[in-house]
Amino acid sequence: MYTSDGGLAGLHIVLGLSGGVACFKSAELLRVLTKAGATVQVVMTAAAEQFITAVTMQALSGRPVYTSQWDAREPNNMAHINLTREADAVLIAPASADLMAKLAHGQADDLLSLLCLARPVHTCPLLIAPAMNREMWAHPATQRNAAQLRADGTVILGPDNGDQACGETGDGRMLEALDLLAEVVSFFQPKSLLGKTVLITAGPTYEAIDPVRGITNLSSGKMGFAIARAAAEAGAQVTLVAGPVALDTPRGVRRIDVRSAQQMFDAVLPAAPRHDVFIATAAVADWRPAAPATHKIKKNADKSVPSFQMTENPDILASVAALPDRPYCVGFAAESQDLLKHAREKLQRKNVPLVVGNIGPATFGADDNALTLVDAQGHTELPRADKLSLARHLVAEIARRLAANTA
Repeated sequence: MYTSDGGLAGLHIVLGLSGGVACFKSAELLRVLTKAGATVQVVMTAAAEQFITAVTMQALSGRPVYTSQWDAREPNNMAHINLTREADAVLIAPASADLMAKLAHGQADDLLSLLCLARPVHTCPLLIAPAMNREMWAHPATQRNAAQLRADGTVILGPDNGDQACGETGDGRMLEALDLLAEVVSFFQPKSLLGKTVLITAGPTYEAIDPVRGITNLSSGKMGFAIARAAAEAGAQVTLVAGPVALDTPRGVRRIDVRSAQQMFDAVLPAAPRHDVFIATAAVADWRPAAPATHKIKKNADKSVPSFQMTENPDILASVAALPDRPYCVGFAAESQDLLKHAREKLQRKNVPLVVGNIGPATFGADDNALTLVDAQGHTELPRADKLSLARHLVAEIARRLAANTA
């Protein structure tokens, strides 16, 4: 799952709740939105108040909750106008089938539907997270309403598939709070790679010695997965080829799991020409045992130490860079010393336009990193920061270079 990363700092969001048992998730959603830096004004329908109290939402938001279009607290008695004039977005979670029908047809008989109709559509986008029984979601009327809402510019987040409160299983669950947070953060990110395709490798590779032992490294994959998330946020179609890691796939990213360097090579090379960008973040093993043992190697009575003949793994980055229709290639150099020297050597040896260097032992498994961007003109230091922030910076830099190449 995603963690709150401060990606909503300075934004003001109107959080609307319509009726449904998924209202219990809205309390956690409110908490993570505020933790991410947003200020949140809650608006609830009468049906929503049957599932969660306004007191709870007021306590979590630090703001009085609005429930009626007749609320006299507003000096002009026009809450439906005032609430959206300073808002950066309206997010409705949960959005019931009834509420979706109202929005699709411009019906405005309560405060929430009224403020959606009265909001300035060019400055206050509408995002909704459907939550309903699977049959209600699949019903032609709901699907027609969803299509109309999309045509009107509404962003529909989800729904998810899984167990439902009624005991049935299927599409219709509201996304979990952290997944919704990721979607909202992504919505506000600049779409600098919109329409582009990006192929990324991440994590370590594992080279078998025997069925229970192998050669690998300490790469956690966190940097590569952060880059995949940042590229998807920027509007790209992202394919992530991942070595053996314990990380959830970023939302909207297609993932291919591999184990060895050869498997990673076999997954990447045919796909590379179909992509605009290739980012080789994975810490690929340079060598592997030439002939892995069929069974576990046992200790000998004479305590002799086994020896292995090693063979070189295919060079994924150099192979992609040598393709006649190669994508824009970005290499990573995880070093333990002389970072700038080794990164520049890799830039020239692999024949790529950009290499990103870091000190591997200082970042493997950590949530932060420091990067050095090396190209033919020089180098740029990105000071230590969380990996997602660095990933967004790197993606923006790649987008800038792509635009310059096509100008």
